[in-house]
Amino acid sequence: FQSQSDLAAMMEVLHHFLVKEDENEPGELDIVSVLKKAVPLFDGGFHFGGIVGNGDAFLMRDAHGIRPSYYYVNDDVVVGASERAAIRTAFNLEENEVQELMPGNALIVKADGSVSIEQIVEPKERKACSFERIYFSRGSDEKIYRERIALGYKLSKTILKAVDYDLKNTIFSFIPNTAETAFYGLIKGAEDYLNQIKIERILSWGKDFDEEKLTEMVNRKIRIEKIAIKDVKLRTFITEDSSRNEMVQHVYDVTYGTVKDNIDTLVVIDDSIVRGTTLKESIIRMLSRLKPKRIIVVSSAPQIRYPDCYGIDMSKMGDFVAFRAAVELLKEEGKEGLLNELLEKCKELQRNNQLHTENVVRHLYKPFTPQQVSDKIAQLITAADITVPVDVIYQTIEDLHEACPNNKGDWYFTGNYPTPGGNKVCNKAFMNFIEGKNVRGY
Repeated sequence: FQSQSDLAAMMEVLHHFLVKEDENEPGELDIVSVLKKAVPLFDGGFHFGGIVGNGDAFLMRDAHGIRPSYYYVNDDVVVGASERAAIRTAFNLEENEVQELMPGNALIVKADGSVSIEQIVEPKERKACSFERIYFSRGSDEKIYRERIALGYKLSKTILKAVDYDLKNTIFSFIPNTAETAFYGLIKGAEDYLNQIKIERILSWGKDFDEEKLTEMVNRKIRIEKIAIKDVKLRTFITEDSSRNEMVQHVYDVTYGTVKDNIDTLVVIDDSIVRGTTLKESIIRMLSRLKPKRIIVVSSAPQIRYPDCYGIDMSKMGDFVAFRAAVELLKEEGKEGLLNELLEKCKELQRNNQLHTENVVRHLYKPFTPQQVSDKIAQLITAADITVPVDVIYQTIEDLHEACPNNKGDWYFTGNYPTPGGNKVCNKAFMNFIEGKNVRGY
């Protein structure tokens, strides 16, 4: 097994209890008993399955429901997957035919073909990952599609205020490709505002209008352009660090002739801003060539401040532009001593084997408002030679929860980890950053 693989470690544990079970009851393997011994030892989010030598198989989900898990059973097949849409597409099914495997449960398939759902561990507070809904899961799932629409819609009021409601000189666009659905929601919000303005204006005229005046008002539209074009079918989020910076410089191009020089404000929405690398090295630079009056980058996700250890490789604190922004703010205000204070706190917890008991890093953000962090992020993602003003607008935690009501796992944004291991990884990642170690937090 690969020593760096969490799945390999889980397989080792399962293998240990499989061997014990076989020694105690030769030829009478009980996979449920094995899972009940092994799974409580796992800290984190998971959806995994396996098949053992006697033909029994299983599909297992973590107690908090951090990772999604779905299944479908008929007379011929038993199917498990982390996404409902994948099963629906493969087997041409309706939504209600694909079932969710509930947290702490396992789908057991015996060698004789019998199927059952067994509770392996006690379900805990549901903390389904919200980032699945924002970015990772397929947007073809109808619920995820509606939630991404809602994420964009909820940003519309903030953005309208940011552009001073000047829709005549504002162009809306999106960063390909995963932000497109949230973009539709953003446009719907802007259109609702514009339609309300049309109604109010027309009513205020009374009878003082002619066909030309009415036509001009009715035909007012939200200005939409496909500004950014992605040239390669690669997602820089999941690209190796060593090749990322070089690649992002060549990923995007822009559509020329769409912006009025020094008059139009460009509003571009992305699903999330993690490192800020693509924005700084490519997108902002390319957009500035169009000579807009101002660029507003919108994130359908809140500020990503903390690492993940539940199946997504985001464990280096220095990778997060929000964290780097907070560090810069501390330095600017002469408060960098807080970094050493928090480091010593982490070391003390580590000495007492208590590193998992609290998220120390949350204290780093307390001196600043979300807006202060956003303003600093805007500076960090703007290269020194770019003269066009750049602003960044993020989703709020409250609106995220309203848009994705069944996925309240928000540790990326709040640092509220559902398991002790999350706190430990976050604290360790912070220690690595301060000590100059460019390694994972786990």
